[in-house]
Formats: sequence, C-alpha cells, structure tokens
Amino acid sequence: MTHKLAKAWAVSKPWPVTLREDTATGAVVLRPLHRRDATAWMRLRAQNAEWLEPWEATSPHVSASASGPPTFAEYVRVLAAQARGGSSLPFAVELDGELVGQLTVSSITYGSLCSASLGYWVGEHVAGRGVVPTGVAMAIDYCFQVLGLHRAEINIRPENAPSLRVVEKLGLRDEGVRERYLHIQGEWCDHRTFAITTEEVPEGLLSRWQAARRLSG
Repeated sequence: MTHKLAKAWAVSKPWPVTLREDTATGAVVLRPLHRRDATAWMRLRAQNAEWLEPWEATSPHVSASASGPPTFAEYVRVLAAQARGGSSLPFAVELDGELVGQLTVSSITYGSLCSASLGYWVGEHVAGRGVVPTGVAMAIDYCFQVLGLHRAEINIRPENAPSLRVVEKLGLRDEGVRERYLHIQGEWCDHRTFAITTEEVPEGLLSRWQAARRLSG
C-alpha cells in the first residue's frame, strides 16, 4: 500500500505502507525495512558511527558478558512483528532511492490516550536538506489521518542541535524537560519533549511544513 498524503483514508490494514513526498531536495520515501537492505544499512551505520553514537539508546540491564546484538535479519524480523502487532511503524528513509536512515513511530497507544512517539536518524550527508522534517510530517499525518491518533511526541537530548532543529522547523510545542528520561550510552539522560495534536494541524503537518519552506525561500 502506497500513500501520497493529501487526505484521510479508511484502512483495515495500516501496515505495510509506503509514504512518498517529492521535494526540491528529491523524493523522500518512508517504507518498511527489508532484509535485502542489510549491506546498505550496515554501510550507512558504519560511515556515520561518530555522528550517531552520542544519541544511541542503550539498556542498563545488558551486561558486558551478554550475547552480541541481533543479526540484521533478526532485527528486521522483530520490527516487522511489532508493526504487524500495531505497536510501531518502523520505516526505512530513502532519498531518491538511496537508503539514508530510519524513522520509527513507537509506543502506539489507543483508548483514552491515542498517542505515539517518534524517533529518527539519518546519515550526516543528508542532514539539513529537509529529509527528516518531511519524513516526520508524513509519519505524523499518517498517524493522525489514518490511524486516528490524537497526539505525537518526540523526545530529544538538549545537546542534540540537529534534532532540535527538526522540531523547530515543524513547529512542535516544547513541553519541557524529562529528567533522566532515557538510557543513552551508559547513563540516564535528560530529554526535552516536543508534541503536537490533531487540533494544531487541521491542514496536515506536511502541508504546514511545505508552506513554511516556501515562505523561507
């Protein structure tokens, strides 16, 4: 199922899905991660290790003697199971057909909350080109318009200037600091929470982001 977001749809199976937006930078696509992405994904991660490592989440319960990380195939299988179960939307991010990162909608909750969290990473070579804001806007519109969620949030380390720039561009509200919120590289780190609800973007977040880009030249 492929969507170019413009309106709401009624869907019985929200995953797998591919979202696409053609921008001045190129075609930004969100799609499921596949096992055949292994070589490109591992190369991208290796090339950007220094760029990404300071923000990588860790587990305080994993000891040095524990077995190594899962294989890429195992990793994809876990993501696919979470997506089928409705708890996450694990997207690969492409720019003009090149794998450049990942964007994950996680902690999808319905009931009286109807909320989700977003996280993302991209290679340094595409940072600042509007890829992440476009991808985040598409994902949030899909959550609001298709999944029927009400709120989306992004939690960012106060020192992570590139990620802070993303939420600034999209106009998400700063809800303040969550102290010792997430385990990062061996310690509990504060994060700032940015959020948006459906009432704030009746026109869609992607449309608002596109309008802001046009105004800024």
